[in-house]
Amino acid sequence: MNNFKPLAEDRIAHYNCCKVGQKFSIDGNLDKPAWKGAEKSRRFVDLVTGEQAFLNTQMAALWDDEALYVAYWVEEPAVRASFTERDSLVWFDNDVETFFAGEDCYYEFEINAYGTVYEVFFIYQDALKKGSRFDVPQFDLHSRDVDVLSGFQDPTRFRKHPRGRRWAFMDFDFPGLKSAVKVDGKINDPSHVDKGWTVELAFPWEGFKILNPGKNFPPKEGDTLRGQFFRFEALHYHGKTITESVGWALNEHGVYDSHIPENFAYLHFSEKQ
Repeated sequence: MNNFKPLAEDRIAHYNCCKVGQKFSIDGNLDKPAWKGAEKSRRFVDLVTGEQAFLNTQMAALWDDEALYVAYWVEEPAVRASFTERDSLVWFDNDVETFFAGEDCYYEFEINAYGTVYEVFFIYQDALKKGSRFDVPQFDLHSRDVDVLSGFQDPTRFRKHPRGRRWAFMDFDFPGLKSAVKVDGKINDPSHVDKGWTVELAFPWEGFKILNPGKNFPPKEGDTLRGQFFRFEALHYHGKTITESVGWALNEHGVYDSHIPENFAYLHFSEKQ
């Protein structure tokens, strides 16, 4: 029996994303005038319960005619990272993650304090058919690096999402993506109390045309986009690592799973600068 129920609308976060007039470099430094003038989100909450997280994480977003820009402020007294190879298993480190929902698909981006990036493009299996918009070489199941995500991430909820399985294109690269991290502390040095790290991202509009071919990109006043913003924290004690990292997000999902586009927040685009 399918018992999936999306989050109530009044629990889903809304963020006002304003247009930015000045150009700026993507280097992880969020002291720029553009970010100082951007609206910071509320403090992230527990992915399951919605309770406020015990370490502060906030995001902000801006846009111009070229791209959508996302920033994260990550409080972290002991900044750690281990993975350095692109598309390695970054979620086992402490990381932040950005998801964007699309038409019959969605995109996942992860980054750790080393700046190591992991990307995947997901297409629901019932949508990738001969003659569909996904029937192109970019999403060829035989020549690309493809995995399968079955329902929810947690196997105890297998098949309970109405869309079920999705193809995961592991070799997808968001066109023109730029990313940078700046650490305020000493990475992997437990003797030093750190302040944390910041993340700065640029997602050019070309990639969003793949996700949502019927929408305006760049957007117009009042347009919306569904996206979600996460942080996962791998806790360590007594020489052990907790197997299920703590998950925080802009709004809760009600279950320990980031892969629920129906629960993603709303970005509202404004041309106000």
